[in-house]
Amino acid sequence: MDSGRIIYLNGEFLPEKQARISVYDSALMFGDMVFEMTRSFNKKQFKIREHLERLYRSMDYLHIKIPHTIEELEKICYEVLDRNDKVFAEHDEHRLMVNISRGPLSFYSEIFDGKVEPTVVITDFPFKWTVATMGPLFDTGVNAAIPSQRAIPASLQEPKVKNRSRMFYMMANIEVSNMSGDRNWALLLDPDGFITEGTGSNFFIIKDNKLICPEPRNILRGVSMEYVINELAPALGLEHEYRNIEPYDVMNADEAFYTATPFCMVPCTSINNYKIGDGKVGPIYTKLITKWGENVGVDIIKQIKDYGEEVSDLRAKQKTMPSTYQFVK
Repeated sequence: MDSGRIIYLNGEFLPEKQARISVYDSALMFGDMVFEMTRSFNKKQFKIREHLERLYRSMDYLHIKIPHTIEELEKICYEVLDRNDKVFAEHDEHRLMVNISRGPLSFYSEIFDGKVEPTVVITDFPFKWTVATMGPLFDTGVNAAIPSQRAIPASLQEPKVKNRSRMFYMMANIEVSNMSGDRNWALLLDPDGFITEGTGSNFFIIKDNKLICPEPRNILRGVSMEYVINELAPALGLEHEYRNIEPYDVMNADEAFYTATPFCMVPCTSINNYKIGDGKVGPIYTKLITKWGENVGVDIIKQIKDYGEEVSDLRAKQKTMPSTYQFVK
């Protein structure tokens, strides 16, 4: 079935199912790819420029050069969105994904008639796919589960570069998926035992009305994390600080939550099944997510719950298929 959606691939706009990259691409060979994923609120992209700025910092770090300025790439992103909007439902949101790799390496150049170039792919798909199963977590909160798998520190691989080399994320998620319970989310420690982040999300605790985030040394500096710190917290009169956090600190926190682009903020009500605070969704978390929704004109929690009901068939199917959080032996 043709979805009608269009993607961008190295200068061409193509039907989604026709998108192909080479088996010799360095993304496949080495996981040598950087990426960003955005979302919209009421069809309006949220912080797309900040995502692209981080993408260009990642490319600079990895010495990947593409033939587009950031302004040109942003324009292409909006063209992809415009071309696809007609096949999205009125209430759908856009989930934009930008993947950039070094492309096929020089020793494969003969296959490509001597021309090798970076791979630039921009895709757009319904945001509801990403959050189809998340609705109930806004009521119960998640349980932060600490796996034996450690985060890779900046001394070994720079986590501030948003990249596709994420096997350690998968190993953490595999371990956590085998724990009892259905609301476990991995929370990674660095080699020194300090908390870093989730597998694709940042982490906060709240203590004495102050937001506390792990030092940004060994974490991805998330766009959502920075939005909470730089815009939501000041608007609500909340202080924040970065510092080393141990599991002990989480156990003794008043509240905790994860942040990421698709779900914005999800409450964390326990760690290793030990209650955080009273084990319920906390008042400061509620104020923050409410303020976020007011700023973008969307009831964030209701939207995600509504999407879950709308795609209930998809939710049922997802439970039988592997994902980044669920694995089939």
